[in-house]
Amino acid sequence: MKIIPTILSLALLASFSFAEQEKTSDLDLATADLAAIDRAMNNPLTSIWSLTFQNNTSIKQGDAIDGTEISNTLFFQPFMPFELGDNKQTMMTLRPVFPLVTQPIFSEPDFRNSSGHETGLGDIQLLTLFGPNKGQGFVWGAGGTFVFPTAKDDLLGQGKYQAGPSLMLFYMGQPWVGGILGQHWESYAGSDDRNDISKTEVQYVIRRSIPNAMSIGMGPNIIYDWQADSGNRLTLPIGLGVTKTVRFGKQPFKLRAEVQYSVIRPDDYGTDWNIRLQITPVISSPMK
Repeated sequence: MKIIPTILSLALLASFSFAEQEKTSDLDLATADLAAIDRAMNNPLTSIWSLTFQNNTSIKQGDAIDGTEISNTLFFQPFMPFELGDNKQTMMTLRPVFPLVTQPIFSEPDFRNSSGHETGLGDIQLLTLFGPNKGQGFVWGAGGTFVFPTAKDDLLGQGKYQAGPSLMLFYMGQPWVGGILGQHWESYAGSDDRNDISKTEVQYVIRRSIPNAMSIGMGPNIIYDWQADSGNRLTLPIGLGVTKTVRFGKQPFKLRAEVQYSVIRPDDYGTDWNIRLQITPVISSPMK
């Protein structure tokens, strides 16, 4: 799969010029300090618009299969914040997630080894958050999260409409940034042939800024499947990665590479290792 060239090509095609501030809405992206942009982009309620292309290549293992299998998901995540109120003291963010999913195919007569891979559109998600418009200190937000059964094949999605709450709490400091972004989904409609969904996902972030507009740290996603058997509910990864914000011409880009390992994963079939590559063009708000 030519994933890396795809990410770079899409990101470059999506690039625009930009303007923002440390509360972030007045920074001139063509000249602003890249370290300030790097820090601001760690805030899920930042007022900076961006287009994230995130690729996750996962090594799967478990008692239900022989050896290992590989899956891949390329997420396109536009991040669209809106400042609300007369004094712009409230921030609303919308983050749709469009996944291009590649999954191994297991079929008769051998369900323990894949016979190939299926690639296509997965289930589209939408995250919403509302909270105070702050760029420093403790930042919190709450909203709703939604999943739509848009996958072109049963293998690539869950076949259910889902909804639930979203919550975030971050500390935006220097040189440390940390926090959690939690989402929970319950299915309420969709295909009667598919299993009901009750799932919680919590991304925890710990990053430390270092010189040259860089940071080190991690941002894995803990997943808990409430519908699964007791040995298949929890995925608990740790990770280590590096982030660097650069400027090509007048256009800022945030680049990230991170390796994650699941210290706890489902017994039957789950992610053992995950390699995350991310490129994020920082763009100007079309609302200005």
